Amino acid sequence: MDNEVNVSYITLWGYVELNKYKYLYFAIMFTVYILIICCNSIIVYLIWTNKSLHEPMYIFIAALLFNCVLYSTTIYPKLLIDFLSKKQIISYSACHFQFFMFYSVGWAEFLLLAVMAFDRYVSICKPLKYPTIMTKTTVNIFLVLAWFFPACHIAVQAIQSAKAKICNLKVKGIICNNVIYSAHCVRSRPITVFGVVALINSVYLPMLFTVFTYAKIFTISYKSSKTFRKKVAETCVPHLLVLISYFCLVAYDVIIARVESDFPQTVHFIMTIQVFLYHPLFNPFIYGIKMKEISKHLKRLFCASKI
Repeated sequence: MDNEVNVSYITLWGYVELNKYKYLYFAIMFTVYILIICCNSIIVYLIWTNKSLHEPMYIFIAALLFNCVLYSTTIYPKLLIDFLSKKQIISYSACHFQFFMFYSVGWAEFLLLAVMAFDRYVSICKPLKYPTIMTKTTVNIFLVLAWFFPACHIAVQAIQSAKAKICNLKVKGIICNNVIYSAHCVRSRPITVFGVVALINSVYLPMLFTVFTYAKIFTISYKSSKTFRKKVAETCVPHLLVLISYFCLVAYDVIIARVESDFPQTVHFIMTIQVFLYHPLFNPFIYGIKMKEISKHLKRLFCASKI
């Protein structure tokens, strides 16, 4: 009963006037959400149904795109409800659940990219050992760890945050990400310390591992033939583009949470929506266009649908 009494409500939308253009905003965001689901799901479907794509590299791409759908689903349904509601509110417990899903699924992307980098490293630098290293069991273990490891870290933060005393019931933000900390009366030192540890383990270490791995790959390819370099570029460049894009967005999110920089409200709004507006569409576009085998199957699929 006490838990029910302690439930608070947080205003999520503090940037634009919804009443005047709410149906237009709803239509735009709903269209984007459908596009995200369709674009990512089509490539996942192609990888799932074509045996020629049942290789670790494509399985990890499918996992990454499936992760994008999960990531968007933690945001868009509540956001669409907010557009049509007179008051943009969410219960404090539901806010923590969204916080948990947002970061656990979001940070899983770094681990998936790290796993993909390792897969490319073994394939390019140790081709003879590839079948024995990247077995079906190994792939499954990597996939489980990619989602389970960040979830454990974020679960601890979410539980600690839920126990903190709250003083501010109106938080300016589109979603319950790091803005939830501004509801606390005092910034908790344990939450801050554990947050830094989680950030290092789930974001910075995987990112550094990915960059180091690709550096090794490009060093080896530089000493090889032009044909080999072209093949390496076809498989590695898309992963690096996705990594750089996502890291820039996450870096902004971390700066706002940890440094509490006084960013202009418009800039804050634009950067925040990029996390769930631009990036989930960027991934399928990059892999659909840049990955030769996926692009080939996409052309076949759309050509068959026209007949």
